[in-house]
Amino acid sequence: MPLLALHAVSKSYGALKVIDGISLAVGEGETLGILGPNGAGKTTLFNLVSGDARVDAGRVQYEGRDVTGLPPHARCRAGMGRSYQVPQPFGAMTVFENLVVAACFGGGQAERAAWRTAHEVLEETALLPRANTPAGRLPLLDRKRLELARALATRPRLLLLDEIAGGLTEQEAQLLVAELRRIKARGVTMVWIEHVVHALLSLADRLFVIDFGRKLAEGTPAAVMGHPEVRRVYMGMEA
Repeated sequence: MPLLALHAVSKSYGALKVIDGISLAVGEGETLGILGPNGAGKTTLFNLVSGDARVDAGRVQYEGRDVTGLPPHARCRAGMGRSYQVPQPFGAMTVFENLVVAACFGGGQAERAAWRTAHEVLEETALLPRANTPAGRLPLLDRKRLELARALATRPRLLLLDEIAGGLTEQEAQLLVAELRRIKARGVTMVWIEHVVHALLSLADRLFVIDFGRKLAEGTPAAVMGHPEVRRVYMGMEA
């Protein structure tokens, strides 16, 4: 049984159909990479999984149960952690306080347990030296790390990453991938939207490509990156 399954989910905004009958399944411990051109519907797909948007049709299943009607906080408490494309920390709070809030309210942990979790995640994401820094003063790499850390503080089984490497230098992206590799080794299931393709390919077990809200291709990284339509639509290359 997959940890996450989408069954023919669709979402429209007015006359624009952003997601059109997409079905996919993600197994326990798997890393699924999601690719697609800008405007393909990738972030909207995440919003349907996390509950930030409601499906117009279809079902979302998590751990074998239907969570289509659950709000975002209930999905988070059930084990879905999410980062956002644009980091959204509480800017006036310190890095440590941001993680305590995530552990308490996102993960449902008691305050003392949340302190322990925050400290563990600070070490795991190399943010311990920044623990007492207001989140609004962090440079981009550390803001990205904090976005990841806040999701990890909820103790997720499923981690949704939305362009976590976007805007980073090559060296910064390599550091981030190394952190994600350690998270993957712990058995955390990940679904990762990313335009930094080489970072995604270094970690993904399988790729899922969407275009105009529909599935374009799915399979191993080698098979998908060699797919003629993927090369034409996503990379602008004629086969």
